[in-house]
Amino acid sequence: MAEQAQYEELIRQFSAFGAVRRELGRVLPSDCPAGSVAVLTLLGRHGDMRISRLAELLAVDMSVTSRHVAHVADRGWIERSPDPADKRSRILRLTPSGWAQVDELSRRTAQLLADRLSDWSDEEVGQLIGLMTRLRASFDDCRAAQPPPPPVGAEAPHSPHHELEHTTRTPA
Repeated sequence: MAEQAQYEELIRQFSAFGAVRRELGRVLPSDCPAGSVAVLTLLGRHGDMRISRLAELLAVDMSVTSRHVAHVADRGWIERSPDPADKRSRILRLTPSGWAQVDELSRRTAQLLADRLSDWSDEEVGQLIGLMTRLRASFDDCRAAQPPPPPVGAEAPHSPHHELEHTTRTPA
């Protein structure tokens, strides 16, 4: 098991990773913020789904998910159609322009990563992918085993790392 100093350095590196995320955000089209990218990417990866499933995959509240969905629907990137199994629910589906947007987002972000990691070997990039996948799985496993968070407004227990425990989650 790693030592405390290694975990502390890992926390510093996570904080510094914000610069990487900001630079990735800079290559996105101005009308496609990060939340919209997440919606489009998840629909592209997982296919048609209900908004409740999308909220689960995004690991955010339904109200946040609804705002993201409205944004991409307003731009014609997705369509919302009645769910044949439950007419009260909607199925989200990428439109042809949504698929084109997914392709463009993928091209832009892949190009940025190719530029920034041009001095990395294929093996090093593969190691990074493997370690990040494993890290994400460790957190997903932990989250699945935990009870749901207390309702909004309920007092949460305090710990020295309270700020780190309640950060916004990003999609896969």
